[in-house]
Amino acid sequence: MTTSSQQHPPQPSKTLRKVIVEVVDARDLLPKDGQGSSSPYVIADFDGQKKRTSTKYRDLNPLWNEALEFTVSDLDNMDVEELEIEVFNDKKFGNGSGRKNHFLGRVKLYGSQFAKRGEEGLVYFPLEKKSVFSWIRGEIGLRIYYYDEIVLDQPPQEEPSSPQQQQKPPQMEEPKPTSGLVIVEEGRVFEGPSAHMEFPHGVNGYGHRPVPCYPSPPVVVVEESPPHVVHVHEDPPPPAEPTVVPPHMASGVPVSEVHFAVPEVRRMQSSRGERVRILKRANGDYSPREIGGKKTQGDNAVADGGGGAKRIHPYDLVEPMQYLYVKIVKARRLAPNECPYVKIRTSSHYLKSKPTIYRPGEPTDSPEWGTVFALGYNKQESANATLEISVWDSPTEHFLGGVCFDLSDVPVRESPDSPLAPKWYRLESGAVDQNSGSVSGDIQLAVWIGTQNDDSFPEARSSDAPYVPHTRSKVYQSPKLWYLRLTVIEAQDLHIAPNLPPLTVPEIRVKAQLGFQSVRSRRGNMNNHSMSVHWKEDLIFVAGEPLEDSLILLVEDHTNKDVILLGLVMIPLISIERRIDERHVASKWLGLEGGPGGGGGSYCGRIHLRLCLEGGYHVLDEAAHVCSDFRPTAKQLWKPAIGILELGILGARGLLPMKTKAGGKGSTDAYCVAKYGKKWVRTRTITDSFDPRWNEQYTWQVYDPCTVLTVGVFDNWRMFADASEDKPDSRIGKIRIRISTLESNEVYTNSYPLLVLTRMGLKKMGEIELAVRFVCPSLLPDTCWAYGQPLLPRLHYLRPLGVAQQEALRGAATKMVAQWLARSEPPLGQEVVRYILDADSHTWSMRKSKANWFRIVAVLAWAVGLAKWLDDIRRWRKPVTTVLVHVLYLVLVWYPDLIVPTGFLYVVLIGVWYYRFRPKIPAGMDIRLSQAETVDPDELDEEFDTIPSSKPPEIIRARYDRLRILAGRVQTVLGDFATQGERVQALVSWRDPRATKLFIGVCLAITVILYVVPPKMVAVALGFYYLRHPMFRDTMPSARLNFFRRLPSLSDRLM
Repeated sequence: MTTSSQQHPPQPSKTLRKVIVEVVDARDLLPKDGQGSSSPYVIADFDGQKKRTSTKYRDLNPLWNEALEFTVSDLDNMDVEELEIEVFNDKKFGNGSGRKNHFLGRVKLYGSQFAKRGEEGLVYFPLEKKSVFSWIRGEIGLRIYYYDEIVLDQPPQEEPSSPQQQQKPPQMEEPKPTSGLVIVEEGRVFEGPSAHMEFPHGVNGYGHRPVPCYPSPPVVVVEESPPHVVHVHEDPPPPAEPTVVPPHMASGVPVSEVHFAVPEVRRMQSSRGERVRILKRANGDYSPREIGGKKTQGDNAVADGGGGAKRIHPYDLVEPMQYLYVKIVKARRLAPNECPYVKIRTSSHYLKSKPTIYRPGEPTDSPEWGTVFALGYNKQESANATLEISVWDSPTEHFLGGVCFDLSDVPVRESPDSPLAPKWYRLESGAVDQNSGSVSGDIQLAVWIGTQNDDSFPEARSSDAPYVPHTRSKVYQSPKLWYLRLTVIEAQDLHIAPNLPPLTVPEIRVKAQLGFQSVRSRRGNMNNHSMSVHWKEDLIFVAGEPLEDSLILLVEDHTNKDVILLGLVMIPLISIERRIDERHVASKWLGLEGGPGGGGGSYCGRIHLRLCLEGGYHVLDEAAHVCSDFRPTAKQLWKPAIGILELGILGARGLLPMKTKAGGKGSTDAYCVAKYGKKWVRTRTITDSFDPRWNEQYTWQVYDPCTVLTVGVFDNWRMFADASEDKPDSRIGKIRIRISTLESNEVYTNSYPLLVLTRMGLKKMGEIELAVRFVCPSLLPDTCWAYGQPLLPRLHYLRPLGVAQQEALRGAATKMVAQWLARSEPPLGQEVVRYILDADSHTWSMRKSKANWFRIVAVLAWAVGLAKWLDDIRRWRKPVTTVLVHVLYLVLVWYPDLIVPTGFLYVVLIGVWYYRFRPKIPAGMDIRLSQAETVDPDELDEEFDTIPSSKPPEIIRARYDRLRILAGRVQTVLGDFATQGERVQALVSWRDPRATKLFIGVCLAITVILYVVPPKMVAVALGFYYLRHPMFRDTMPSARLNFFRRLPSLSDRLM
């Protein structure tokens, strides 16, 4: 039977993903065959498929080089699929004593660690134990990657007419109940408390069918996809109105994207007069506070009355804000015009579109705009209001027609609906228009009511943010950064000047340049026999993808004052080998060109180099104490995510004026930037408002709970600047929230003060209201396992970088991230990126030095308190407590086995006691800890000074003298510490012979006593002597302290 194209539509293609696991080799395996060796083979298990390699006979370092192929059954869940690699010893090649193959180790990986074909690398994984009692050693080398194949489905055949061959269509499999809150993001699935979920559509829009419901309430978060809507029914829902089936559903052809609209939700924003529950705050008005009186969305649905279903929006951390959407598409058959534009007017809003500019030869009666407007909508105020849409000619302001809508009849876009289809409306003349004959034509538009989660909202011209290019909310990604390691080994055949003075060694150095980064090597060692120069020095740079730059190496002669170029070579970054572990990289010889006395292509010697891009390091672009991500560059080394971080940016209160508009009126155009990991988010700019309400929610994957989320608020200046000028945005303030301080699955809705330290002192710029939730399994193996892992990737400990070198690389990485984000639209300015990344945290500040000193004092305060408590006990200031200490001391001396358990029990009791005083909300900036209240104005001016200083010489001289006084105090303290240590050494160094004789004699007497007297009696005697009554004490210092103070030190030898 044949088919034709007229009978069947084109069949959709299917993507088939293949995973290739190349088992390369293994190292240092454990002998398990009873003859000092093993015959290993590998079994790989992935997605229900098992594959096996061949057996290598009696080889503890086997080499396989075998590829195992797997097929991915579910592309969406590939990241959470587990690949288990197990190594066994084949008993067939042993002595035959074992009943089963001996286990040699295993490796567990997840699909999120797989690389695309072409980006894979050879990684050596240490073999892990199967149980605590397993004895395993060695590592296995794997190369894992995946690729996609496009497979075309076969066209359906017509069903045969015979009834025997007719078959029933397969039933769609019912989804299994999920006993918990489900959060899906980029293929990761997390389960929390039980949820009641009902989706009105079938899978991929194939039609309606009943879906089982489970206990409520649900939360479903899907990143980078339209939001779902979850309905929770208590009463039977009202009958659905007849709807028009979209063409893509009527045709029966499945579509790849399903649109979910936002339901009609009543505004839940609280008034300014809401009650705020203020907690006891140590810093007064500068501490975060919990926002009270905020209803949940479910409570608001019940409070608003009405039966039927309660609609719970998945983005439950923010307040839904309703907008009136107007989509202007195009017009036709307009009256003669030059540059038509559209005016939109309501009772409280007035917006205009951009004029349409016609191309030469294009008809002037059919302009196209393709613009969406989002106007703030209030149901109570707009009950009897109207929406006026009119078309005007720009040069002459000639009226071309208009349309009027009653806002009470505007439809609300519900969740199952696709985007509202535009319609043609006839343009009518206005009541005041006397020349009605000049009005003609139709306009195509769509009007609906939705929330800020509507698909059209990010690109819409909003009434509270009319400047479109610089006010939209956007998501940015930091560039992928690598460490480039350049090892300069040696150079040969260099054209060194022969006329050097006698006994003068040439000073040959290598200068490497990558973009704005420039590093010079140390002086090379000259080999007189071979006339070669040796360095063996590592130079490290930061390289960002795409790797389009070239590394330039210059060999220079610094023997004389004038630097002479001996040769250069350019190496494209794309040609440099990448590695993700510490394996050896082969070196290479490169020819030098462009030396003295030769043309551009002449031979000037050669240089021996080793180059590689290090993927096993984490490129730090943030300060280490506020880092938000510690993952290495290579994706193959990433561990699975342990949770989801959700941030709801509600709004700000009481912002200060940041600029002055016409008439001297203060104004603030605020937007918010949040950064966690590689993902940056930027809210829309709310213009001319001191109390902006953003109500935007974002999510991040969390790979390490010991990381920090940074949120900053800025005043937008770039939207007023021309394309040729760059006006930096002003800082309003920022806060940091450490993820590990958040309880699992708990929502924190708090208001944080926005504090800025200026040259004039501390200034509060307003408050920001945030809602934060960290969704993760609490105290489960994945979360607890993360606390036991190294903070940085493995290469940071095998081949560590110096502190000064790491700080220089961080500055280069920060600059590269700022340049990358500045190329976006709208751009994130360099001042915004540097402020969020805390790029100036390493600069000198007297205030920070004092803050760190007081932090040390606070850490040692417990030891000081313990010493004071012991002093009160031994001086009998509290007789009852002293007697109890005597009894406890006797018990511990008599039963010394109780000392260690009692100590740990005491720590447990302290932890339980301090549970009452645990912080209830995530802490913000601490002004007392930062020494921001008591800082001297001159110290602040010094902190904000540039390098080199821009101050007059007399101010620099005064600051230098002050620094010398402070350094003198530090010098004295260091000398005192050295003196005490030298006195301890002087006890047996015989610098003071009499003191050493006395010390040795006393030690001999103590030795004899301890040998003769039982140790318990000695401990009791010493304890009671220490705790003796004050009537048996002398007010003068003890003899042992006087003896120690009289010991000599080396301070008398200082010049």
